[in-house]
Amino acid sequence: MLKKLTKLGNSQGLVFDAALMELARLKVGDDVNVEVHEGGTITITPMRPRPTPKEISDTIKQTMKDYARTMRRLA
Repeated sequence: MLKKLTKLGNSQGLVFDAALMELARLKVGDDVNVEVHEGGTITITPMRPRPTPKEISDTIKQTMKDYARTMRRLA
Protein backbone atom coordinates (compact mmCIF):
# COMPACT_ATOMS: atom_id res chain seq x y z
CA MET A 1 0.00 0.00 0.00
CA LEU A 2 1.52 3.28 -1.07
CA LYS A 3 1.26 6.18 1.39
CA LYS A 4 2.69 9.70 1.37
CA LEU A 5 4.25 11.45 4.36
CA THR A 6 2.19 14.50 5.29
CA LYS A 7 3.07 17.64 7.26
CA LEU A 8 1.23 17.62 10.61
CA GLY A 9 1.98 20.83 12.48
CA ASN A 10 5.75 20.89 13.12
CA SER A 11 6.01 17.13 12.46
CA GLN A 12 5.40 14.69 9.65
CA GLY A 13 3.08 11.73 9.69
CA LEU A 14 1.25 9.03 7.80
CA VAL A 15 -2.50 9.30 7.47
CA PHE A 16 -4.29 5.96 7.86
CA ASP A 17 -7.67 5.93 6.14
CA ALA A 18 -10.65 4.04 7.58
CA ALA A 19 -10.01 0.97 5.41
CA LEU A 20 -6.41 0.63 6.63
CA MET A 21 -7.46 1.16 10.24
CA GLU A 22 -10.05 -1.59 9.87
CA LEU A 23 -7.62 -3.99 8.18
CA ALA A 24 -5.07 -3.45 10.96
CA ARG A 25 -7.79 -3.59 13.63
CA LEU A 26 -6.67 -0.19 14.93
CA LYS A 27 -8.61 2.69 16.40
CA VAL A 28 -7.63 6.25 17.27
CA GLY A 29 -5.64 6.28 20.50
CA ASP A 30 -4.21 2.75 20.15
CA ASP A 31 -0.54 2.29 21.03
CA VAL A 32 1.79 1.07 18.29
CA ASN A 33 5.44 0.04 18.33
CA VAL A 34 7.57 1.64 15.60
CA GLU A 35 10.84 -0.09 14.64
CA VAL A 36 13.39 1.15 12.13
CA HIS A 37 15.43 -1.70 10.64
CA GLU A 38 18.77 -1.76 8.90
CA GLY A 39 18.29 -0.41 5.40
CA GLY A 40 15.55 2.01 6.49
CA THR A 41 12.58 -0.37 6.56
CA ILE A 42 9.97 0.74 9.12
CA THR A 43 7.64 -1.69 10.89
CA ILE A 44 4.54 -0.48 12.76
CA THR A 45 3.08 -3.10 15.11
CA PRO A 46 -0.15 -2.66 17.10
CA MET A 47 0.41 -3.14 20.84
CA ARG A 48 -2.57 -5.26 21.81
CA PRO A 49 -3.12 -5.69 25.54
CA ARG A 50 -2.64 -9.29 26.63
CA PRO A 51 -5.46 -10.85 28.63
CA THR A 52 -4.74 -11.51 32.29
CA PRO A 53 -4.83 -15.09 33.61
CA LYS A 54 -8.14 -14.23 35.34
CA GLU A 55 -9.66 -12.97 32.06
CA ILE A 56 -8.55 -16.18 30.33
CA SER A 57 -9.99 -18.31 33.13
CA ASP A 58 -13.28 -16.37 33.11
CA THR A 59 -13.56 -16.78 29.33
CA ILE A 60 -12.96 -20.54 29.56
CA LYS A 61 -15.53 -20.89 32.36
CA GLN A 62 -18.12 -18.89 30.41
CA THR A 63 -17.47 -20.91 27.25
CA MET A 64 -17.84 -24.19 29.15
CA LYS A 65 -21.08 -22.90 30.68
CA ASP A 66 -22.42 -21.71 27.30
CA TYR A 67 -21.60 -25.00 25.57
CA ALA A 68 -22.13 -27.48 28.45
CA ARG A 69 -25.07 -29.16 26.73
CA THR A 70 -23.17 -29.57 23.47
CA MET A 71 -20.10 -30.89 25.32
CA ARG A 72 -22.21 -33.50 27.14
CA ARG A 73 -23.76 -34.64 23.85
CA LEU A 74 -20.33 -34.95 22.24
CA ALA A 75 -18.87 -36.95 25.15
